[in-house]
Amino acid sequence: MNASKILQQLMQQASGGQQGGNSSGVDVKGMLSGLSKQLGGATQGGGSSGGFDMKSLLGGGAMGMLVGSKRGRSMGGKALKYGAIAGVGMLAWKAWQSSQAAKEGNAGSAQSAAEGERVEVLSGEYQERRSLELLQAMIMAARADGHIDEQEQRLITEQIDALGADQEMHNWVEQQLKAPLDAQALAREADSPQAAREMYLISVAVTDDQNPMERAWLDQLANALNLPKEMTTELERQAQQAG
Repeated sequence: MNASKILQQLMQQASGGQQGGNSSGVDVKGMLSGLSKQLGGATQGGGSSGGFDMKSLLGGGAMGMLVGSKRGRSMGGKALKYGAIAGVGMLAWKAWQSSQAAKEGNAGSAQSAAEGERVEVLSGEYQERRSLELLQAMIMAARADGHIDEQEQRLITEQIDALGADQEMHNWVEQQLKAPLDAQALAREADSPQAAREMYLISVAVTDDQNPMERAWLDQLANALNLPKEMTTELERQAQQAG
């Protein structure tokens, strides 16, 4: 399985989308245009204005706007937090440092080995495991509003395949798109406090907290991950600031 490759591509594309471009070499905008035609419609305003919309990959964004317009849903609050995806590990770490500083009155909180490493600095099997955890969190968060049907599941899988997923990864994505939403099961995958923070932060990045179902999912996940309210508040603040 090549989860780390897929996650790195998504992070690069999120970084490119933040700047209004696509740094990965994958023609995501063209891909989404093709998806729009397959779904038999067009997004309002031509889809993503940022050049790449992460939510388009995982059940929202351009596809979500399409489905939303058909079902009369408003997608106005679905602004993607590109920076929160592109820098998920560092931002989650900054949130921990801020919380420690608030508790200790000391802005120079030292790194604690017990907190775990950031996804960006992991390697080998540890990076692969963390990447899989984050991809699983993203897929579950994107499904939290309950509006991904079988056709969309197929299209999402095709988009992930286009990023270079191997067969094992392809099968895993298909399973995740059909598996029950289970915050407790997802939380058990977190291998460190840092992993838990990253999982929550990346979930925030692909959800709209103004949507009651998605807000409920974030609250369930926070509880399952044993993240205190002050930490989730800080993680959400970091995501908003990152844009």
